[in-house]
Amino acid sequence: MSGGAQIPIASPSRPRRTSPLLLLLSLRTLIALFVVFAFFSATAPNFLALETLVLLAKHVSINAFLAIGMTFVVITGGIDLSVGSIVGLAGMIAGALIDRGLPLAFWHVTLFPDVPVVILAVIAAGVLVGAINGLLVTWLSVAPFIATLGTLYIARGAALLISGGETFPNLVGRPQFHNTGFPILGAGTVLGVPVSVIALAVAGAIAAYLAARTPFGRRVYAVGGNERAALLSGVPVNRIKFIVYMISGACAAFAGLIVASELVAAHPASGETFELNAIAATVLGGTSLAGGRGTIWGTIIGAFVIGILGDGLVMLGVSSFWQMVIKGVVIIAAVVLDQLQRRLQRRMAIQAQAG
Repeated sequence: MSGGAQIPIASPSRPRRTSPLLLLLSLRTLIALFVVFAFFSATAPNFLALETLVLLAKHVSINAFLAIGMTFVVITGGIDLSVGSIVGLAGMIAGALIDRGLPLAFWHVTLFPDVPVVILAVIAAGVLVGAINGLLVTWLSVAPFIATLGTLYIARGAALLISGGETFPNLVGRPQFHNTGFPILGAGTVLGVPVSVIALAVAGAIAAYLAARTPFGRRVYAVGGNERAALLSGVPVNRIKFIVYMISGACAAFAGLIVASELVAAHPASGETFELNAIAATVLGGTSLAGGRGTIWGTIIGAFVIGILGDGLVMLGVSSFWQMVIKGVVIIAAVVLDQLQRRLQRRMAIQAQAG
């Protein structure tokens, strides 16, 4: 080494003790997953059958896609109530393009795009709705709850207008128009694994890397942790918020494609109340509604908990009314446990500083 500077050597410190309660709270999502899986394995008939597990995974993938986008928004301290309506709008756009094509009145022709183009067009529509949410929240300073509530109604109304409230049935396409293959996305398999589950694994890995390993992800957490401090540190707060709402819109649109593909039909009412399941999975996965904290993998585990809970209750014959009550209790319990964990962490941090 050049120069005579000495590198200070930190004195060894006592290892910080970990509270057993804090450890349990930090692992609460995994514990909840194990509990609900074990419970329904023991009580629900044929729950462990391969067909049941495959169907469950497909249902989870829909909610997980919504929850991934929701996680980015909630980490910044926002909320997106429009994702369920985007699901319905996405299905209707796909149905219209496959069933009716895209009429070009000026040239008196109708284009029938192939399935990859349909998928890209639908995702672009989801990004557009997300961009509208982002503009309302950032440039016009509309509260996220109000902004996305408004776009919820707009997207749902647009879905109804596309077909006049009717369903697009039998979306298998027509060979002469080269637009077949749409059902593969929701019903196809690769080596026995549903395509939608493979897509979820890829999207989850990309989203987790984006959130945890990139400057963009660090800025997302900074905005949610302390927006004022992030702004003073040079973080483009409005741009980050704008992008996360577009991500949420894209994820919701892809979920809508999966729903329409699995049903081989598109209905404008698809996706109703889906936003509630997405929020439940996000909160249950450890994302704080106050912003600044959460993980993509935690959210995906939360989506599995909600999915297993929903399908398991159906298999046990529990009425849809009680299912809503139970999901509400789960959401409240998740928030309460999150607050308990935060208080315990603050208390231990104070004790560590005092000691």
